[in-house]
Amino acid sequence: MSTGLIIAIVVAALILLALFVLVGRKGRERKLETRRHEAREIGREAELSRAQADKSRAEADTQAAEARRQEALARERAAEADAILICVPTPLGPHREPDLSFIEGTVSSLGPYLRQDQLLILESTTWPGTTREVVRPLVEATGLVVGLDIFLAYSPEREDPGNLEFDITTTPKLVAGEGDAARALALALYEEFGSRAVSVPSTDVAEAAKLTENVFRAVNIALINELKTVFTSMGIDVYAVIDAAKTKPFGYMPFWPGPGLGGHCIPIDPFYLTWKAQEHGVRTRFIELAGEINTAMPRWVVERLAAALDARFRKGLNGTRVLIVGVAYKKNVDDMRESPALAIMDLLLERGAEVAYHDPHCPVIPPTREHRHLTGKRSLPLDPSTLAGIEAALIVTDHDGVDYAALVAGVPLVVDTRNATRHVDAGRERIVMA
Repeated sequence: MSTGLIIAIVVAALILLALFVLVGRKGRERKLETRRHEAREIGREAELSRAQADKSRAEADTQAAEARRQEALARERAAEADAILICVPTPLGPHREPDLSFIEGTVSSLGPYLRQDQLLILESTTWPGTTREVVRPLVEATGLVVGLDIFLAYSPEREDPGNLEFDITTTPKLVAGEGDAARALALALYEEFGSRAVSVPSTDVAEAAKLTENVFRAVNIALINELKTVFTSMGIDVYAVIDAAKTKPFGYMPFWPGPGLGGHCIPIDPFYLTWKAQEHGVRTRFIELAGEINTAMPRWVVERLAAALDARFRKGLNGTRVLIVGVAYKKNVDDMRESPALAIMDLLLERGAEVAYHDPHCPVIPPTREHRHLTGKRSLPLDPSTLAGIEAALIVTDHDGVDYAALVAGVPLVVDTRNATRHVDAGRERIVMA
């Protein structure tokens, strides 16, 4: 081989090497620029999210300030009223103990404005004895004597948000008083509203009756939730089982499974009775077991989603884009108190999922006691552009008006905790019941 040929080969090799280096450098520069662009986009999205959260917090602060102003005005006008109805929250403390601070604070703040011949009615759900042992002493601390100067009654609220069939005129109202005169006055007041008022022997009985109603629901929902897990493991549709069982006209009434309990009543009120029972040396084992089962449902639902992703796509939750459909605690309302959707969102975030939500009734998540980090998160529209970026949808609340057929058609996997997709025929292979 001649020297000139060798030199030519070397030169060609050097040129090729230079080209490879140049191409590699440009490729790295393109990748670097892509990453910079992605980082800028993430930064912009984070900034937008922070701005939205700040706006939501500012709106919440404004609403809270207005609520405080209205509350102060109501207290000042209390002296003008012949009857005062108190229906304030009765939450649980960190150890599931009753928190009566709203009742105590309200009655105490009304103290300076109470006068002779007024009727004071407590409607909040609470443990038996609250009206007699807590409210009455606070009222009498003003110098007014219950039964002589002022009248005290108890009538538990019986509201079912979103239920258009029953309202205050079609739902019987339990009424009890601290004395016959107070009960008679309260009965007359509610009858003026068009209610069918039902006289109850004592305030303790009325308080216990309200708790019994809610314990009944909590225990039976826990039972059907447990049966759901049993029948699911057997490959049996729990909803078909309930539909078959409810054809019996006696000795059975249907309760429906779900992703967990929500609202201001069923997850909380039974433990007011548990606490009071302990004072008398009695355990409420049914209530405690029902609480354990219902509280475990969000985690069971998340595990069903994780198992479906693994079985169908060999994919874990980490990095999966999940859309929660419905964050209100029940259908067709905007109430998110104690909603299992929030617990489910937290569990998904802990597992590394990217979580968004759609709820036509809840455009933004308000501040909550246990899920403050979700404050300001906004609902996404249920449209093709949203669904295109979603890998799995989880139906938590079965609102009417949601296009479940479009959801199933647009998402590879739909986990349904409410049987909301029962009328969807196309794409049923994408649906997993939970």
